Amino acid sequence: MKTKSLGLIVVVALLVILGGCGCNMYNGLVGSDQNVKKVWSNVETNYQRRTDLYNSVIKTIEGSANFEKSTLKEVLEARARATSVTVDIDDPESLAKFQQAQGQLQGAFSRLMAVAEAYPDLKTTTAFRDFQTQIEGTENRINIARQDYNKAVESYNLKVKQLPTSLFAGIFGFKEKPFYKSDAGSEKAPDIQFNIK
Repeated sequence: MKTKSLGLIVVVALLVILGGCGCNMYNGLVGSDQNVKKVWSNVETNYQRRTDLYNSVIKTIEGSANFEKSTLKEVLEARARATSVTVDIDDPESLAKFQQAQGQLQGAFSRLMAVAEAYPDLKTTTAFRDFQTQIEGTENRINIARQDYNKAVESYNLKVKQLPTSLFAGIFGFKEKPFYKSDAGSEKAPDIQFNIK
């Protein structure tokens, strides 16, 4: 009888220890998952800031007479595509679509800015000058937010993949999250040509 109750005490003690460890690991995974979501929200906030700035300068440019409407239309279409993508940070495909749409918007806007250089009246407006100053800071914020997101994903993914937490991660459905990757071709140095005559 004494052996039976000693065995029962050992089993109960093991269950309490495993349950406590399991709860602790589960709570750690939940905390890491929430951190990834918070940091991703910061990425989206910075992209929204950029979109808001783009909207302001687009309104300024639209008010400029005789501006090239086709270039402006391209930016407006790229903006519409970029703002229509919904991201699920657990889905690498939706993150890739978001990145692609943001890259297209940035490319279209860069072309618009190049065209704007040919319009001296536009370049002297206060709104346009303010935009040029603010967009540089915003692009820097976006870059930092993407780096912070990748750090949060790295921390989360390590918890999901390392023992013994990985056992509980599998049981509770925690899966590895995708990193924010650089745009395709960005590893190559840009080919800059000056046509100075």
